[in-house]
Amino acid sequence: MPTRSRKDAEREVRDAGVLVVGLGRFGSSIALTLDRLGHDVLAVERSPALIQHYTGRFPLVEADATNPEALVQVGAKDFSVAVVGVGTSLEASVLITGNLVDIGTPQIWAKAISAEHARILQRIGAHHVVLPEADAGNRVAHLVSGKLLDYIEVEDGFTIVKMRPPRETQGFTVGQSQIRKRYGVTVIGVKPPGEEFVYATEDTRISANDLLIVSGHADLLERFAARP
Repeated sequence: MPTRSRKDAEREVRDAGVLVVGLGRFGSSIALTLDRLGHDVLAVERSPALIQHYTGRFPLVEADATNPEALVQVGAKDFSVAVVGVGTSLEASVLITGNLVDIGTPQIWAKAISAEHARILQRIGAHHVVLPEADAGNRVAHLVSGKLLDYIEVEDGFTIVKMRPPRETQGFTVGQSQIRKRYGVTVIGVKPPGEEFVYATEDTRISANDLLIVSGHADLLERFAARP
């Protein structure tokens, strides 16, 4: 039986869980959701009031993560993923992210409150930068201005939406409607009323009360969704 190398053991430790720094609305939501999904999570927060509020809901420790020594003491090196939920203090956000970069955290997700803040975080080494308010505003704008029921922009304009089928597709299969050829978007799933979503094929028939999951460039999706 082969023995594990020290490198394998270290990799196992580093895959142990997620470190969440900052328990504002963004960080606490992530920590609560990860814990509910069964992931190992440790939250770091310097506010005694927030520590008291979340005590007993998930593992947490009171510490100032802008101090690199504090991160070492809480075992930050043992986590393969870290989320920096601090956003209102740009200085604290940058210091914490920089500390995580210095200790070699493989994946760093950081919250930004502006495009300038996001650029700084990316430059110092954050792997993923999230602008929650901007992303939410963009999503809601698409939902309130058209027929889309849900909207997720993945990257570089590629988007996935949930929508009602235009009249011209109702009663026809995906292949008969020629949606891809005519509109440049792809129907990837269909949900009939009271049933689960199914992956769409050329033979999947679309009904008036169905929900469609459609992917493609945002502009093309908006054009398709605008059909009566």
